[in-house]
Order: sequence, then C-alpha cells, then structure tokens
Amino acid sequence: MQRFLTLLVLAIGILPSLNATAQFTRQDTLRGSITPERAWWDLTFYDLDVSVDPASKSLSGTNTVYYRTLSPATRMQIDLQPPMQIESVAQMGKPLDFTRDGNVYYIDFPAMQQPGESGHVTITFGGSPREAIRPPWDGGLTWSQDNNGNPFVATSNQGIGASIWWPNKDHMYDEVDSMRIHLTVPDSLVGVSNGRLVGEFDNPGPTHTFEWFVDNPINNYGVNVNIGDYVHFGDTYEGENGDLSLDYYVLRDDLQKAHKQFAQVPGMLDAFEYWFGPYPFYEDGYKLVEVPYLGMEHQSSVTYGNGFENGYRGMDLSGTGWGLKFDFIIIHESGHEWFANNITYKDVADMWIHEGFTAYAENLYVDYHFGKEASADYVIGTRGRIRNDIPIIGPYGVNQEGSGDMYYKGANLLHMIRTLIDDDDKWRGILRGLNKTFYHQTVTTQQIEQYIIDESGLGLQPVFDQYLRDIRIPVLEYRWADGHTLAFRWTNTIEGFGMPVDVHVAGNTYRLDAKADWQTAEVLTTGDVSVDRNYYVTSDQVD
Repeated sequence: MQRFLTLLVLAIGILPSLNATAQFTRQDTLRGSITPERAWWDLTFYDLDVSVDPASKSLSGTNTVYYRTLSPATRMQIDLQPPMQIESVAQMGKPLDFTRDGNVYYIDFPAMQQPGESGHVTITFGGSPREAIRPPWDGGLTWSQDNNGNPFVATSNQGIGASIWWPNKDHMYDEVDSMRIHLTVPDSLVGVSNGRLVGEFDNPGPTHTFEWFVDNPINNYGVNVNIGDYVHFGDTYEGENGDLSLDYYVLRDDLQKAHKQFAQVPGMLDAFEYWFGPYPFYEDGYKLVEVPYLGMEHQSSVTYGNGFENGYRGMDLSGTGWGLKFDFIIIHESGHEWFANNITYKDVADMWIHEGFTAYAENLYVDYHFGKEASADYVIGTRGRIRNDIPIIGPYGVNQEGSGDMYYKGANLLHMIRTLIDDDDKWRGILRGLNKTFYHQTVTTQQIEQYIIDESGLGLQPVFDQYLRDIRIPVLEYRWADGHTLAFRWTNTIEGFGMPVDVHVAGNTYRLDAKADWQTAEVLTTGDVSVDRNYYVTSDQVD
C-alpha cells in the first residue's frame, strides 16, 4: 500500500490539475518516466541474493538482472537510492563501466545490445539503507526487536520505491516473469520472502540462507524480506483453482493469537474468489507474515501488524460497526492480491486502481458475509474520510500520486457504478472479467475505464472524469414545476457531465436521466425528494 492517505493526479484537459504548480526535479522524471535507458529492454527475471545484518543495520548482495533486448542500445538504467551503493557490475564475468546520477546508475555495454537477444548483468551492492520513520507510509527498512530482544526486521517501500534497498528497474510498467530470492540472515532467525520456500542452507559462520522462488510476475515494491524469530503454521484452502496452500509466519510469542485471528483468511478468500475470481497466485501460495509495522500487500507474502484485533488498529473506519466484524489488514491487504498484484498500474498516477478497488473490496467482503445493506452502510460510512482536496489521478511520468481520496472516494465511485448498473450478476461478471482480461498485467486507468464502459453498456466516461479528475461533487438541483412534474439538473460538475440518479418521492423510486440542462419527469405523487443514498452526490431544492 503506500498506505493510508497517501497522495496522487493527471489533468487531461477537463480541469487544470491542482498539482499543476508542483515543481518536479530531474530525479522525479528519471524515476517516474520510461526513459530511453529503460525502454530498450524487457525485464524477464531477477536473481536476488541478499544478506541482512541486523547488528550493523546493513545489507549486501547481488542482483542478476535478466533481460530481452527490444531495440539497439548500449546503456541501461538501474535504480538504487543512497546511501545504498552499487559496487560493481559484470556481464559474463567481465566488468562493466557505470556512472551514477543521483538515484540512477547508468551501465555501459562495450557492444551494442541487439534486438531479440537475451542477456544478463550481475550487480553487486551494499550499504545501510534508509530506515523507515513511519512505515509503511514512509518506506525503508524497519529494524526492530521482539519482546524477547530478538531482531525483528522488515522492508516496506511502495512510493519511495524498491530501489531504497536493492538495485532494480524501479518503474511499475515492466515486471519480471518470475524471480528467485536468496535471503541470508543470522542462524537464530527465519527469513521470509515472496513465493515458495524451495531450500534452506547452513553457511560457514553464524548465518542461514532461505531460498524463495516466485513463479509469477511480480512488481518491484511487492518484493519483501521479513526476518524474525518466526514460527510457522499452515492450512489448505479448497479454492476455485484447486488446493491453495496457506502459510503463516508469526513471532513465537504470538502463535496462539495468530491461530485465532488468521482463521479469517478462508472467509476472505471465499468472498474475494466469489467477487473477483480465483486467487491469482496459486503457484506461489498465500502467506501472511507478522511484521513490526501495520502491514502491506507484498505479493504472496502479505504482511501483518494489526495487533491481532478486528478493525483498523481496533477502530471502525466506517463508523457503522461493520468495520469491527473483520481484521482490516487481513482483508484490505489481501484484497490487493487481485488489485495491485494481479492488476497493476503502469504509472503511480493511476494508484487508485490499487487502492480504490481494494477499499471497495472491504465493502464486498461485508456484502458476502453480512449482506448488501450492511455493505452499503459500510462504504457510505467511509465518505466522512473523503477530503476532496486534489483529484484522485496524479501527474504522469514523475512518480507522483494523487489524493488519498483514492481509497474511499474510489470505493464510493465503484459502489455508485454498481448501483447504476443495477444488475449484481453483471457487476460481478465485470469485476471477475477485469481480473481475467488483465491477468498478471500492468494497466492504465483508461484501460480499466473502457472495460467497465464496454461491459456495462453505460456511458460512464463523464462519471469517471468527474470523480477521478475533478474534486467537485455533483449537486442535483430540483424544483417542482406544474402538477406532478419534477424538474432537475446537475450543477457543480465538469462540462458535459450527465449521470442517471435514483430519487425517492413519497415512497416511490424514480430513475432520473439528469444532465447539466434542466430536464423534467412525471411522478405519481408530490412530496419531499431524497436522492438514493448509494449515489455519492448532494441535492438542493431551488425556486
């Protein structure tokens, strides 16, 4: 997550971006854009070998980067942020020259890399990475201790970037097809990472190596390492695609509490496989790993630090009571396996694809287990957390997010679209279809929008533009004309906005085809007009 209330936007001519005056640096562009030194090669595999020394708060290791050449080039961009440093680079055992520009290293090849060819470079790195001040919002390494004085270490680095601790192609548009992670830790501890544990090795000296293998594409920020005095227990979930292994790693003293709290996982999978389709990473299994911070959606290695209690640190974010029926971190962070890890944004400006859909997944979990009205209560209750400060979509190409409203404004947008479609079988088919159509892909907002528009058959583009690219909330103005004639229109909107809306009058419900110009509809009886609560709009009776 770059978790709660982070920020993101792009204005595309509808309304000038409120971030338009923001000053972006060359480093922002190097990080956030598909530079020429990135564009020519397709990332295929990482072989990451990292040793972690909690005593000195340092890392060292190698990352072998495998790639396929798309166009002729002689220079490669690899990202690694200070104080970490690349110490050497080699190809086929021969050293390569490299230079540094801030957070970027340029590797120079002596010969032109030709299209269609495959290659790899081995990067040796080391240093004491930035410590996370307030993880997971402020990323880096968390160096902590458990109650028994044992080291308790974890990475969390969405937003700030995976290059805060290991060298990689730190842009979301390109994912490896698979990955191997060798994690070496003190021999009294356990090292947990993504994918499946395929081997363990004792080393000369007091260290032990854990080998993990990720069989699916994975984004950079989803790669994590977690180190502690862990104990393991597990289960098997009978899911849509067969048996799914469930593995849990928790601190020794928390085993009993974890057994009780993690019993929510099968119910989470029941709900999300129903709404979104099969868990996207059966080959890699599902893990829940205790960490010394709140938690995050690391692919097949979901991290957990919610104190083994329901709600968000014991609090109901919706204010309705429904948020205390489940452990927020288990449900929210696991929901990201579908929206963030299966379907991944190409540019962080589109981060709402991760957070809006996953905040909405909380609502669908409630729907599955407690019913549709309960789920409506929950998502509507979260509106009190919406700020409408800047648009949800951020400026592209500079590694910039938009508003933290991507969470609950995004969720309420999706809830409203469900109401507009008014066919839950179709809506469920759209959500499942998204995860099937864009399976293991990186996407843009436009692709997601167009898919929903095409599959719903509704003209939703003005709705997306209003709620994702503008901060104003539509106002339904209405007045009584002659007799039983109700006149109505939208105000406080972008140019050309239109959206049907359901209103209640004297116990009857009417769907009004509201536009920016005054429209009229005949109703059976006059009386007070109220907009259906499932629409995130306001209303105003005018003379």
